[in-house]
Amino acid sequence: MGNFGIWVLTICLIFQSGYGFYLPGSYPLKHVVGNYLSVKVNSLTSIDTEMPFGYYSLPFCKPVEGVKDSAENLGELLMGDRIENSPYRFKMHTNETEIFLCQTNKLSSDDFKLLTKRIDEMYQVNLILDNLPAIRYTRKEGFMLRWTGYPIGVKIKDVYYVFNHLKFKVLVHKYEETNVARVMGTGDAVEGLPSVGNKGSDVPGYMVVGFEVVPCSVMHNGDLVKNLKMYEKYPSPIKCEPTTVSMPIKEGEPIVFTYEVTFEESDIKWPSRWDAYLKMEGAKVHWFSILNSLMVITFLAGIVLVIFLRTVRRDLTRYEELDKEAQAMVNEELSGWKLVVGDVFRAPSNPALLCIMVGNGVQILGMAIVTILFAALGFMSPASRGTLITGMLFSYMILGIAAGYVAVRLWRTIGFGDHKGWVSVAWKAACFFPGIAFFILTILNFLLWGSHSTGAIPFSLFVILLLLWFCISVPLTLVGGYFGAKAPHIEYPVRTNQIPREIPAQKYPSWLLVLGAGTLPFGTLFIELFFIMSSIWMGRVYYVFGFLFIVLVLLVVVCAEVSLVLTYMHLCVEDWKWWWKSFFASGSVAIYIFLYSINYLIFDLKSLSGPVSATLYLGYSLFMVLTIMFATGTVGFLSSFWFVHYLFSSVKLD
Repeated sequence: MGNFGIWVLTICLIFQSGYGFYLPGSYPLKHVVGNYLSVKVNSLTSIDTEMPFGYYSLPFCKPVEGVKDSAENLGELLMGDRIENSPYRFKMHTNETEIFLCQTNKLSSDDFKLLTKRIDEMYQVNLILDNLPAIRYTRKEGFMLRWTGYPIGVKIKDVYYVFNHLKFKVLVHKYEETNVARVMGTGDAVEGLPSVGNKGSDVPGYMVVGFEVVPCSVMHNGDLVKNLKMYEKYPSPIKCEPTTVSMPIKEGEPIVFTYEVTFEESDIKWPSRWDAYLKMEGAKVHWFSILNSLMVITFLAGIVLVIFLRTVRRDLTRYEELDKEAQAMVNEELSGWKLVVGDVFRAPSNPALLCIMVGNGVQILGMAIVTILFAALGFMSPASRGTLITGMLFSYMILGIAAGYVAVRLWRTIGFGDHKGWVSVAWKAACFFPGIAFFILTILNFLLWGSHSTGAIPFSLFVILLLLWFCISVPLTLVGGYFGAKAPHIEYPVRTNQIPREIPAQKYPSWLLVLGAGTLPFGTLFIELFFIMSSIWMGRVYYVFGFLFIVLVLLVVVCAEVSLVLTYMHLCVEDWKWWWKSFFASGSVAIYIFLYSINYLIFDLKSLSGPVSATLYLGYSLFMVLTIMFATGTVGFLSSFWFVHYLFSSVKLD
């Protein structure tokens, strides 16, 4: 019975995550003139603190029917989104002005302090209509800037002003395809669906293709609204001037909220309605920098490949053409990779840990490829919040099979085919990386809980994540381990001597070379990294997943080549301890990414305030670089393993 419940939960979660998948232009919603459109609110966000808070944690107007949560998927909950209903409502294609919303209670000392604190921390209100976030345009130095959401208020000369009047503009496009079946909408728009039967299919309707907001601070007369009810007309004209503010916040005084809405017919078609959000500033620089990066990396990779192929081929040819007598003489004179033939496959220190890390790396790399590929194909559009995280989570769990298989097969290869201890390796592979992730995220979660942020993962979600881990990921990893134990181990082409060969003294410490090797993979990544960091920490939308996939492929190629060349260099100086060095040669890119993260914190996130915010930033950055280290290190190790195996199986040895 318990297992049945778990599978039902899993199927529900998969269905819920699939529910958000969105191919742009798939689900147009028809709204008949006069139908009500409901605006929703998401968490308040700030690039100053990086901690989201619930909209109703501040003294705003609440809906008459009470506050209700929207159904959120796993990814939305993990991202800190809390979507709730709001009192703002419009009638389709009906312009309305001076609509009274509510008058709050007199601001208590706590409410006043919290409101002014949130204004100081630059918190934004995020509204959503028909699954479109509210967009705000501002002009700066002749350029038009786009923002999602609007600030709660502003501080001018030590006086705090609140934006208490909102001027909405809804862009609509005539619904043309009257014969199209009205399929389910994406996420939040479903509740706004009017119940129109077949008879109403000929009634002209409209689709929402844009949602803009202009916030204003307007001084209202509290005496005029004493007897007014929500949605009634405010008795005097309201002049909305975005450049001036006139509603100061004072302790012990209420705030009056009003709004107005205009509808405008637009040429924007349904599939293009997200274009306004996806236009990143400096797009030309973005494209040029990525192309430049691709060219440089391709050029470097070509040079590395040519040098490597020529050197190895020359060595092999020269070695095989010599007769036996000359070969013996050469062996005495020559130093190089041929001399470590009896030690090159000697088991590394901590072999189980290496197997576990390589298994986890395969799982993470597989997850990255699957997620980015699906995102590039449009299945995880920014229009469907949370699907990217949900997709990553489920692909990671399913790829537990690959982690178990690789870890156990490598363990058996290192142990010359011995089955002993494979269950322990598979079990550790299932728990090692997720254990690190849970440890880091739990510490960060306690910080968020202490701050009462909506970014904190609820306890119920923690339980669900643990159930998913132990009921799906762990069993699949053990299944993969079972197949790895059944599969034949990889036979070494040469025998290993009983007594290890002494490694000659090196001119330079080998770890210096290993650390330096990470600079080349970092070169492929760092430009794309800036845009990804801006997306995570500055609230910008990241959408160039096609380019990200190309960068990922290039990163894999460069990691493989760097590790391969470094392994060859170590073998040439008779250093046969290549196993861990090959892993960290490409994995050392993580060090440079972490240093870049600190640089980004100091120079780009200057406004980040408070030790809690900085700790959160560094904690998430540490989690990110560990993930990258596992993936890149695995690519380097597997390519080096293949190379060493190929190199020593190509040589004719006595």
